[in-house]
This record gives sequence, structure tokens and C-alpha cells, in this order.
Amino acid sequence: MTAPLRLETRPVPPRAAFALEREGAHPLLARLFAARGVADAADLDDGLARLLPPDALRGIDVAARLLADALDARQRICIVADYDCDGATACAVALRGLALLGAAPGTLHYVVPDRSVHGYGLTPAIVDLARAKQPALLVTVDNGIASFDGVAHARAHGLRVLVTDHHLPAAGGAVPAADAIVNPNQPGCEFPSKALAGVGVMFYVLLALRAELRARGRFGAAAQPKLDALLDLVALGTVADVVRLDPNNRRLVAQGLKRIRAGRLQPGLAALFAAARREPARASTFDLGFALGPRLNAAGRLADMTLGIECLISDDAARAAERAAALDAINRERREVEAGMLQRSDELLERLLPGDDDAPPPALALFDPQFHEGVVGIVAGRLKDRLHRPAFVFARGADGWLKGSGRSIAGFHLRDALDAVAKREPALLRRFGGHAMAAGCTIAEADFGRFEAALRETAGAGLEPATLQRTLRTDGPLPAQWFDPATAALLDAQVWGAGFDAPLFCDEVEVLQQRLVGERHLKLRVRHAGTLRDAIWFGRAEPVAERVRLAYRLGLDEWQGAQRVQMVVQAAQ
Repeated sequence: MTAPLRLETRPVPPRAAFALEREGAHPLLARLFAARGVADAADLDDGLARLLPPDALRGIDVAARLLADALDARQRICIVADYDCDGATACAVALRGLALLGAAPGTLHYVVPDRSVHGYGLTPAIVDLARAKQPALLVTVDNGIASFDGVAHARAHGLRVLVTDHHLPAAGGAVPAADAIVNPNQPGCEFPSKALAGVGVMFYVLLALRAELRARGRFGAAAQPKLDALLDLVALGTVADVVRLDPNNRRLVAQGLKRIRAGRLQPGLAALFAAARREPARASTFDLGFALGPRLNAAGRLADMTLGIECLISDDAARAAERAAALDAINRERREVEAGMLQRSDELLERLLPGDDDAPPPALALFDPQFHEGVVGIVAGRLKDRLHRPAFVFARGADGWLKGSGRSIAGFHLRDALDAVAKREPALLRRFGGHAMAAGCTIAEADFGRFEAALRETAGAGLEPATLQRTLRTDGPLPAQWFDPATAALLDAQVWGAGFDAPLFCDEVEVLQQRLVGERHLKLRVRHAGTLRDAIWFGRAEPVAERVRLAYRLGLDEWQGAQRVQMVVQAAQ
């Protein structure tokens, strides 16, 4: 069951494309960049000098002083991490960065919640777990902006609390009473990039701390620690968290990729590349988002993200390799759990939509007692993509509450929708939070039906008919002269991601041959612009029409040392 698809071509502002090409951009890249809103070649400068300065981040000066005081006094600092890739990389950046900046041996510690035991964020239970490390200062990474009870609990026990986060604050803009908060999305913060990931926020805090230590005479500008050594981790967390790749985030990712390709990467990242059978020298945002990120996320979903963090902070290549292999095994298990949940979801949807022509409701909510709490977000994303509807999937947590994770479509702000549900049904949501495109909530099992009805009612009122049309934006036809391995490599070398989509071309082809390979991938031989091409559609078993419009990206296929370019099909019309 898949929603009908309409392929749409992005408009290309001709003046912007001409200006970019005149300033030295490759003609194809000039067209692609202009279609994504780039009008000035300066926006393509990925040098570190072009990064936004830290001082516009509200609270970062207080945060720098808190950390500098703790380092000067040789006090213990405990990082409170999160259980996804952004949280794991942010924790590793914090630990490695603070060590680079002079933290005394034995003073840096971390704790990470168990998804099924502690829940999300700085809860009182996590504070108590951290207190066993005897810290003077707690530093949250990728969480904490809504942790009112946890912050109060920590301060009641004499701990100072620094919150570093990027999530939206609670309704009305209320924030916890921490000693310092650094979050570009908190009220009153004028930092131009609201899209920083949690790992990006922590990297900026370290930049400010280094400046504070420099002002205190700890070191001079020429001898200051090189924090750019952490940018491989920043790039991974930024891409994996699917935050919008605005110019500042693209610079962070580009700098990280340059270091990875040059072989200057952490042993844990090198081990993850090896486990994923990817080459660091040819690293791309695709590798970070679809090969390394899922392997780290799998630990937080099915096991304990401690394994992922230990992989990232290990300086021993052999130990890093062992941990990466364990993460790879957990990821294989995650894929099996996901496949089972998707099959069960199909069965539930068949009851909901028994006829092929039945239109899905404006929003979906599914629950099954066998669903795994750690995989509900992935399954929600798959359902959202297939049916083009906001989707929530729930699983029963260890505490008996239903834990739901939702994914949304463009034009429907999911966290705001949950806020509307909470107002419509005041006693329904035990807790909720998130972003425009992803959010989570906790409800009682007996209230699932009420939640489903309230979500549908909210979506029905907030979604325009045009928003419910599944549309895929493409870059139109690919000129034949660019269909070669050099162009594919050129495109792979760029920074693409959320809000700056990877190129997706669209051409009408004649299908000459099609067959299944590996039982679930469709291999095609097509005639395109008078030339025979190879194409593959991963995860597609059904045949396509003899004449069809394909939306595809360029991919490099290597065989016996030779490189061939092929169409990697994403959709057909």
C-alpha cells in the first residue's frame, strides 16, 4: 500500500545559476545549488573562518565560565548523554574536547539513559545515576531543555547544571532553572542558525570554553588545542540527526568529511567505516546517514548506547573494532525486528483500509503489544513515507506506559500538533516533545483510542488537501554529457542532506530488461536518451511499465576494478 506519487521539477533561478557558474562552480553544480536557494558563491565557502561565531548563542558565556571554573578547580564533570547518534557523538565530542582543553585525568565521566528504564532526558533517576560519579557539574548533551524535574533534583543535591540542547522548549517557552542553558531554540537566542544539532551545540560550547581559557592565560592563540580534530564526530551527528543543512551546518559537515577523507578520523569512526564496508577516503553524507548512523542508533534502540559511546571515545583501534563489530551485529538484529514490525503494521493497515482505493485518514496511529519500543520511530518513518501521512507508532514500555514516536510530512508541525492534542484532551498525554518533523509522547494503554481520534481530528483541521498529495521534487532531466563516473564522484563529494536534498534526476526511459537480484532488488536495463543504461531499484520487487519516468540518483558501480555509473532508482511514475 503506497500513496500515489507526483514527480515535480525544482525551478532553477537562471540568474543565480549563471552567477555561480561565472564564479567558478561546475555547470551542473551551479544549476543544482541555485535550485536549492544558493545565490552567492560565498555561501559555498566551507572554510572554518566562515563559521558563525559562538557569541550570538544565548548563555554560552556563562556556560564557558562554568566549565572553565570546573577545569581550574579539577572538579568532576559528568556528561548526561542521549541514546541516539546525535547524543552519542555529542557525548564523545564533550569528553574528547574537555580532555583536549585540560580536564584533569579521572575528572570526566558520563551516563546515558536506558530507553526502556529511564526514559528521555535529564530525569531525576538519571541525576541519581550521575550522582554516583560524584560530580560537581552535570552537562547535558542533546537533551535537557524540558527537564524541569531533573534539573531541580540535581540542584537540590548541590550540583550545578549546564544544559546544551537543540530541541524546542516547552509550550510557552518555559525552560528549566539550570545554571546555564545553551540552545539556539531557547527564547531570546539570536544565533542565526536554529538548525544546529546537539553535537553542533556542544562543539560551539567548546569553542567558547577555549576562548575563556585563553582569556584566563591558560594558553596563547598559537598554542591553543585544535578543536577541529572533533569535526568528524560533529559531521556524523549532524547528518544522522537529519537537521536542516543550512550554510553553517554544511560547513561543519564539509570540514568533518575533509578530515575523514584525509584519514584524520577517530579510531571509532574508522572502525565503523570498516564494519559498514565503506571507504573513508570516499566518504559522503550518504555514508554518515545510512551506514554509520544506523549502526550507532541501533545500540540505543535495542541495547545500551554506552557501547556506541565507548566505540567513539576509544583510542585503541583493536578495541574500537570489537565495539564496531558488536554495533554491526545489533544493527542486523534491528533490521530483523523492523521487518517484523512492518509486516505487522501492514496487517493492521489492511484492517484500517480494507480496499485498495480507500484513502488513508489524515494521520495514523498504530499499536501492537509485540512492537519494540526502540524501533517505533523507524517504523513510523516508513509508514509516513509510504502513505504520506503523519504517523505515530506505539510500543508498551517496561513501566506499562505506551511510548510513541511520530514522523510527519512537510506542512504539518508534529510537536505543535501534540500540543494541540494536549489542549484538546488535557489528561491524555503524560509527556511529549520533539520537532516539526519528529516527536514523541507517552500515554496510558487504555487511552490509545482517544489519542488516535484526537490526532486524526487535529490533522484533519490542520492539513490542506495539497499537503496530502505525495510529491517528490526532482532536478529534472540529466544532460547526457554528465552521465559518467566523474560526475557521480563530483556529486558524491558535495554536502547534501535535510533541507539541501541530494540531486535526484528524472527522465523518461524505455525498459528493455528487468529482473530480481537478491530476491528484493529490481535490476533494469533501459534506453535513456538513445543510450543503454543500467539501473537498480533497491527494495523493489514489482516490475515497472515498459515506458516509465524514473526518479534516480547517479551511483558508481565497481566491478573488477572498473567503475561504471548507473541509475539508482528512487521512484517511478
